Amino acid sequence: MKFYLEKENITKEITLEKNLSIKDFLKTQNIAVESVIVQKNGQICLEDTTISNTDELRILSVVSGG
Repeated sequence: MKFYLEKENITKEITLEKNLSIKDFLKTQNIAVESVIVQKNGQICLEDTTISNTDELRILSVVSGG
């Protein structure tokens, strides 16, 4: 599976041992679910969405302020 981390501007490729939810995947990468928006194969998805080795993710940082 490929995933792009916007915050670090890097693309990584890993092999998942099993299908995971986005929430569980983010935990394995030490990324807080609340701090990002995830696109799976070009579509924004929820944290309970299942991902597999055939997917491509974009992990985008959430920016807020006033």
